[in-house]
Amino acid sequence: MKKIIVLPAYNAEKTLKETLYSLPKGSFDDIFLVDDCSKDGTYELALKLGLKAFRHSANRGYGANQKTCYKKALSLGAEIVVMLHPDYQYDPRVIPFMTGIIESGICDAVLGNRVRTRSEALSGGMPMYKYLSNRALSVTQNLLTGQNLGEWHSGLRAYSAKFLEAINWNENSDDFSFDSQLLLEAAFKGLRIGDIPVPARYFPEASAIKFRESVKYGLQTLLALSEYLGNSCGVLHTSRYR
Repeated sequence: MKKIIVLPAYNAEKTLKETLYSLPKGSFDDIFLVDDCSKDGTYELALKLGLKAFRHSANRGYGANQKTCYKKALSLGAEIVVMLHPDYQYDPRVIPFMTGIIESGICDAVLGNRVRTRSEALSGGMPMYKYLSNRALSVTQNLLTGQNLGEWHSGLRAYSAKFLEAINWNENSDDFSFDSQLLLEAAFKGLRIGDIPVPARYFPEASAIKFRESVKYGLQTLLALSEYLGNSCGVLHTSRYR
């Protein structure tokens, strides 16, 4: 199966090289970066490193960046798309296992799970408030959707083309809530979602939304969950769920 890694990037100049060099050899057929109009030299460095790179003319948001990534990957004939944040926060050595689960027909999507245990997540540098909010949101999402994911908020994900083509993600938010909307829509459609442990790796250069943005993201996630419940109960008929 043709595997393409996509790197949705914003101000990733300090970590892009390490991310790229840590990718397991032979684990993908193609790779490219989409730069969301970074304020640093992310785009220029990507070209210098020999990466295919595309750049938004204006900052459009995290969700909009992923939309560009998936459209381009599918147009290139990807059968599996791996989305990896280029901030070196996720250990890409697990990518061959993630894509292998999809190739074996076990799952349609596989997420990297940073919270296998509390001690591992915190020793990896995850702030306590992020750990607690991640756990609270993930437990709630699991309970209400019937899933059993270690976390719903990972920046390392592998999707089959079938998964991406079954969801109307182009109508999702251009903001950070894109990820939760995507998984909730997948759960609604009965697609198979799994996860695999990946070490948490927090450090100053790694991208991370601040506390205020984290609160906003949490509220957006709860709103997306309410939309899922409304569509599941037949009270709502949101177009992207149809």
